[in-house]
Amino acid sequence: MINLPEHSTVVIVGAGPSGLMMAAQLLRYGIQPVIIDAKKELTRQSRALVLHSRSLEVFRALGLDGALLKTGNRVRGINFHEDNTKLDLSINDETLYPFMLVLEQGKTEKVLLEDLTAHACPVYWNTSLLETRQTDHQVSLSVNQEGAERDLTCDWLIAADGISSKVRALNRIHLSGSSKLHHYFLADLKLTADISWEFVYILSKKEGFLEIIPLNDHQIRCIGIIPNALNPRENLSFEDIRPYITFILGVPLQVDSCSWFSTYHVNHCMAERFRSRRTFLIGDAAHHHSPLGAQGMNSGLQDAANLAWKLAGVLNQEFNSSILDTYARERMPVAKGLLRTTDRFFNLLTSDNYFIKAALNGFIRERLMQFIGHPASRKWVLEKISQLSINYRNSKLSVHHSNATHVRAGDRLPFLPVFDEKIKESTDLHTWCSKLGFTLLVIGELNSRSLGLLAKWIKRSYPFNLNFYYLPPSESNKSIFEIFEIKENTRKAIIVRPDLYIGYIHDVVDLELIDVYLKEVIGWRKF
Repeated sequence: MINLPEHSTVVIVGAGPSGLMMAAQLLRYGIQPVIIDAKKELTRQSRALVLHSRSLEVFRALGLDGALLKTGNRVRGINFHEDNTKLDLSINDETLYPFMLVLEQGKTEKVLLEDLTAHACPVYWNTSLLETRQTDHQVSLSVNQEGAERDLTCDWLIAADGISSKVRALNRIHLSGSSKLHHYFLADLKLTADISWEFVYILSKKEGFLEIIPLNDHQIRCIGIIPNALNPRENLSFEDIRPYITFILGVPLQVDSCSWFSTYHVNHCMAERFRSRRTFLIGDAAHHHSPLGAQGMNSGLQDAANLAWKLAGVLNQEFNSSILDTYARERMPVAKGLLRTTDRFFNLLTSDNYFIKAALNGFIRERLMQFIGHPASRKWVLEKISQLSINYRNSKLSVHHSNATHVRAGDRLPFLPVFDEKIKESTDLHTWCSKLGFTLLVIGELNSRSLGLLAKWIKRSYPFNLNFYYLPPSESNKSIFEIFEIKENTRKAIIVRPDLYIGYIHDVVDLELIDVYLKEVIGWRKF
């Protein structure tokens, strides 16, 4: 047994996807965290199964997208079956990853863990949290490490320990949201039916609801609500649920078709606070969502991506500590929004309320399919599910001084191909902004004198972690100018945050205003 260090800069409780992502992000900025988990090893059976486009963009920044893509199954759309009505939603998002990647949570964790191991950042397994106490300066922890109780301290504590978070309970942070527990079942089945393995299937009938996710080699993950008639029964088995699945699927199942079966309860809820002094909540410890929309794990990964660069900036003495307040201010509205939209949508489809079911079987069901079938609605639904439409427009870190209306400060930086005129090679905006720190993009016509002064100013005032790219007008990059609404003989200054969200847009390139944004809005200290 390797003993835990007596003091650490950051301790992460929980070695699930959110905790491991938080550690990987911190390592990227030179912060060595300590990770503890009460489990003895990585997750073997996985409830979370899908990585959405926005999450894959985060993995790309770590250089880990290739390992995931090599293993996972790419799903290019959602197929809705509503009794006799069929509707396909094909994913065509503006991203390098216009698909959902079906990959068991355990395999996603394995990719992250291997990266941490390569950077000499171990997970302390079989280590459970007993108690926490904190002051304005540090957090004290009592843990049980493989049967031995130990006391340690850290500067910051990250709760990534799931829906039953011990950290959240010790900090007396309450959960709010739906008080109703939904009883789900999961089944991994071998299906020989002739179906397209590039679609997620949502089967909705008067008698029930199923979501079918293709794994590989004719294996599917089947997710559904346990029928009311079976709800009181304890120790449900696959045989209990087989007739229900067979009826909804409309195809017979082989006797030995099930390789894994599980049931569990979910309460759609979120913590009333995402921070308690020097403690932060991420992932399921902060919010819990319906498994049907595949939002939970992806939201936790985004929590980590949002918090890590801010915390690392404070620890590296680059930013004022006030920037840490923006984590909860940005991520809590996102969690609330998912509860209102994606979770509510699937709750409506799966409701066992008599009156809702009666309405669904009539007017509402018909209108719902019409809504999904509309091109604009399709785009909205898919961007909600992929989390590409999430924005921080109302954040104090988002400053929009532009006439542009399509892309605004607080939006995710659009994924757009770029022809780099300087080196005569094709790339994309995300690659330009993938270096550590912030990136200043100047798009439009800028004379050589102004360009030289700008480059000198950056080198003198922000020599660390402010990258700079200039994109002059050209036929090859016409689409970028159209997206950002840049007219002839005009230009825009755009500052992109480390998490690929736009922090600042201005229709003029003004060094003083850029300086004010970085110093007063971001709270930049290191020059």
